[in-house]
Amino acid sequence: MIVSQFSQFANTCKKRRYMAKSRAITGYAQCKFAISLVRASFDSKYNVCMDFSLFIPLLSGLLAGWLTNYLADLLPHTRSLTQPVCQNPDCGAALRWADYLLLHRCPKCGRGRGLRTFAVLILLEMLSIITWLSPPRILGFSFGLVVLTYLILVAIIDLEHRLILRPLSIIGLVLAALVGVYARGWQSTLIGGAAGFGIMFLFYLLGLLFIRWRTRRLSKADNEPLNSGGEPSNFGGEEALGSGDVTLATILGLLLGWPGISLGLLLGILFGGAGSLAVILWMLARRNYRTFAAIPYAPFLILSATFLLFGK
Repeated sequence: MIVSQFSQFANTCKKRRYMAKSRAITGYAQCKFAISLVRASFDSKYNVCMDFSLFIPLLSGLLAGWLTNYLADLLPHTRSLTQPVCQNPDCGAALRWADYLLLHRCPKCGRGRGLRTFAVLILLEMLSIITWLSPPRILGFSFGLVVLTYLILVAIIDLEHRLILRPLSIIGLVLAALVGVYARGWQSTLIGGAAGFGIMFLFYLLGLLFIRWRTRRLSKADNEPLNSGGEPSNFGGEEALGSGDVTLATILGLLLGWPGISLGLLLGILFGGAGSLAVILWMLARRNYRTFAAIPYAPFLILSATFLLFGK
């Protein structure tokens, strides 16, 4: 009797011990599950924050696209910041800001926005997102987007009007000096700016000598008289490279520093040669080839600088 009661008590203790152990295991599993839920909640909050943060590059890219189109539409014609106008030369009516920003047609002549407007908006949206997700090591997102916006604006105006405006050049010098000093210090920045100016100014002088030689040769072939300075009477100061290209090289030198500007100019020459070859082949295909056709050079310099600044 005593033995049976003792064995019964031992079995009861074993059952209680097993139940306590199972409860401990269950409690540990529940704690682990709760921790995983907390982590998941934090991860979801993080993903929501990441999704919300994407509005920053989207909005920044949209503002940069609007600003680039506005300045490219107005500055070559007015040299000032005024109310946007219709780009139809036969119309020129003032547009309401709401119509301009929402890309509506001109209410007077019915002309819509050009292809460049939409291309710039899409391009800067894409570049803004790319710069946000993979910011350049030296510039970061903010400086990177500002520099991209400026360079794209200069390239568009040079492509459309063959102009590098003086106000934009002054702003570019200040911007490039600030960014260059911030990114790599004042010594490399100043040496790069001086090297960019010196090298491009030498090319500018060589271009003037070539144009003068070509004009004299053509004048002698046509038996045209020379003026009092010994120049052909039809010599009108045509330039192979403009003074704006020299200023742009200085700006890019401040951005790239030394020795980055040397590689930047070399790449610009290579890109310019490839672009010139493409233009020649295009003219030959359309059977309207012209010797010494004017090709804007600034976009190729800007392309090389962009590659070096953002391609790493």
